[in-house]
Amino acid sequence: MVTDQQVRRLYKLLQTENSQAVAAAKAGMDVTTARKYRRLMRLPGEVMAAHTWRTREDPFAEIWEEVRQDLAVHPGLQAKVLFRALQRKHPGRFQDGQLRSFQRGVKIWRALEGPPREVFFAQVHEPGRLCQSDFTHLSGLGITIAGQPFDHLIYHFVLTYSNWEHGTVCFSESYESLSQGLQNALWVLGGVPAEHRTDRLSAAVNNLSRFQEAEPGSEPEFTRRYQGLLGHYGLVGQRIQAGKANENGDVEQRHHRFKQALEQTLLMRDGRDFASREQYEAFLGELFEQLNAGRRTRLAEEQALLRDLPDRRLESGQRLDVMVDTGSLIHVDRNIYSVNSRLIGEKVEVRLYAEHLEVWYGQRLIERLGRLRGRQRHQVSYRHIIDWLVRKPGAFEQYRYREDLFPTSRFRMAYDHLKDTQAERGVKTYLRILYLAARQTQDGVEEALRYLFQEGQPISLEAVEGLLDRRQEIPPATQVRIEPVDLAEYDALLIGQEVTV
Repeated sequence: MVTDQQVRRLYKLLQTENSQAVAAAKAGMDVTTARKYRRLMRLPGEVMAAHTWRTREDPFAEIWEEVRQDLAVHPGLQAKVLFRALQRKHPGRFQDGQLRSFQRGVKIWRALEGPPREVFFAQVHEPGRLCQSDFTHLSGLGITIAGQPFDHLIYHFVLTYSNWEHGTVCFSESYESLSQGLQNALWVLGGVPAEHRTDRLSAAVNNLSRFQEAEPGSEPEFTRRYQGLLGHYGLVGQRIQAGKANENGDVEQRHHRFKQALEQTLLMRDGRDFASREQYEAFLGELFEQLNAGRRTRLAEEQALLRDLPDRRLESGQRLDVMVDTGSLIHVDRNIYSVNSRLIGEKVEVRLYAEHLEVWYGQRLIERLGRLRGRQRHQVSYRHIIDWLVRKPGAFEQYRYREDLFPTSRFRMAYDHLKDTQAERGVKTYLRILYLAARQTQDGVEEALRYLFQEGQPISLEAVEGLLDRRQEIPPATQVRIEPVDLAEYDALLIGQEVTV
């Protein structure tokens, strides 16, 4: 059989050889065949008849109408499921090796007779009109801060025309994170586009709809705050349809490209550990600058059409009026925090931000606390309740948040030691040591406990107080005394002599 390559060679040789026979011989074909293709001026592949016949009998021909009816009723049925059903209905007739042939038949049916598939319509992006944003998780990249895993997200902002992008580190898909991230991007950009598109924001609506029952009306509350944020910047908000992530396709694609670039940059850096969060955020800032470097021309087109920023940023936090309960606790965003026991029964104002919260009373800032990540968690400080706990030591053993009252592992060691050595008085002694830490210095008490453990001395309130009074006499943990080594002992071992100590 003559190939297309042979005929191409024939056409070239016909221009240089004296006779058609010589050209045909050199092309590796019979002169009659050469005469045929010279007359046709077409390649073999172009004149070959289309292969429309089967080389063997279709094993599914007799039951295909039955399969077609099933697919017409349930177009989404998988070919593998249908094939297993046929094997059960016709035992021994169809073998596992015929599955691929059946899948090809179903695939052809879907292409020729099945329901029409969704069509995606490419959009024309106009400069300065649309921005998109979304959260993306970076936990899978194995980034650490000072050796500790740093599980976090990025609030990712993208202009759809120029693909200019910006990111803010955050830890939850909350309104506070969205507000902070969006405002950071707009102020770095230096202007405001016309429209802002997001996903359904189901996670940011008080962090997932499963909590709606516990807090009725939270979605309208979120909508009010989000609309207030958009209104402050004059943005028109858009939300994609449920399950249609492609409608937010620009930012979704940038998620993928950004993670790729981050992974490659981390490989070039030859390390995923950063000394501090500030160092890591500076690293991300440099990466975004590199990614945006090639977009300056189109970005300039957008910036010429952006609207001016307002006079100031909108406060990203949420203000809540919260009552301090009898346990000296406040309940904020389904987490528990302690405040000073003097505030029991009072209503305080809590200003909730993306990573911290502030407690205000009488127009004064009383506490600034780190915001807990997740839900149903607690953060109880012994300093807030120790005054009454030393008066009610019996409440300590079964206290619901007892584990929070061990500031460090050494305090826990002291408690366990006192329980073992002093039985009933151990709790009282530990609480008095904790009271001492609250009234003087926690670091000083911890150093005293370290010294007592190191020297094998008994743990007691008097011993800790005595060491605090003469704290300068406690050797630092880095001061290690090593006894001199007598090498004669090793010589004696080598010759089998007994060492006299």
